[in-house]
Amino acid sequence: MLFPEGWNCLKSFVYTSRRLWVKSRLETISAGMLTKVLLSPKPYGARGGFTLLEALIVAGIIALLASLILPVLSNAKGRGYSVVCLNNQRQLALAWNLYAEDREGYLPYNYGTNETYSTVASGQFLNWANNVMTWYLDQDNTNTAQLARGGLGPYLGRVVSPFRCPGDRALSEDQRSAGWRERTRSYSMNAMVGHAGTYIKYGKNVNNPKFKQFVRLGDIPNPAGIFVFIDEHPDSINDGYFLNKPASEPPFWYDLPGSYHNRGANLAFADLHIEYRKWVSEGTVYPPEKDAVKLPAEVLDDTRDYDWLMQRTSIEQ
Repeated sequence: MLFPEGWNCLKSFVYTSRRLWVKSRLETISAGMLTKVLLSPKPYGARGGFTLLEALIVAGIIALLASLILPVLSNAKGRGYSVVCLNNQRQLALAWNLYAEDREGYLPYNYGTNETYSTVASGQFLNWANNVMTWYLDQDNTNTAQLARGGLGPYLGRVVSPFRCPGDRALSEDQRSAGWRERTRSYSMNAMVGHAGTYIKYGKNVNNPKFKQFVRLGDIPNPAGIFVFIDEHPDSINDGYFLNKPASEPPFWYDLPGSYHNRGANLAFADLHIEYRKWVSEGTVYPPEKDAVKLPAEVLDDTRDYDWLMQRTSIEQ
């Protein structure tokens, strides 16, 4: 005769053993069924692949992921362009500085359109950038040899890529039809920096006679506060002479800064530091295309961008 404690132990043993046996049988059966399903040939007429509903669900998921990822990739690409642009202007600024050091502090020539054309036609490549950008099929738009030969070209090892922002893809319809992919220059130099050729009369710039023209490196009292190079809007860029008139009333944009980088532009300063400026005034940002803005354009209402740039253009004499 079993005592109650022994009886309970026997019941527990039997119950546990039975559970383990049932579990092992179920696993064996499940594995066998799965193997049979996987290895057995499909019935005649059975079709593989997704059903229509499954395909639609997958397509929807892909579309959702694309809508989330593509803006991120686009922003990353834009930031990459901005970094390259900053590096381009740093190289231009270093070349500009080396040029001055080789010439007892005299800065590169900074000519307007007519003088750029005339010096190149005479075989002299004196200007810091020896070309003029247009919306037509003129060779200056694509001729990299002129950039390499004179001005800052030799100080860049005759490499011309620093003259163009990678975000600048602006072309006219005629240029696109001709198979062009890009023009050669996106940057201009502050009109009050360097010798401006025939624009200089009695030591003053005729466009801004009340403001100092910085002909030599030592003429700049606060190099960190005067910009040298700037992204220029493709509808404004022609010569490399970026002109505005700080004393004009009312204020006008004569040459317009670019906005290739998230509604902003990169600038290189006389102390060789590079700076990004995001424009805050609606009247500063125009699409990068032909006939986007008619210049000169009056600066209406919000003058914050204009004032910021004029303060970094020159100083009163």
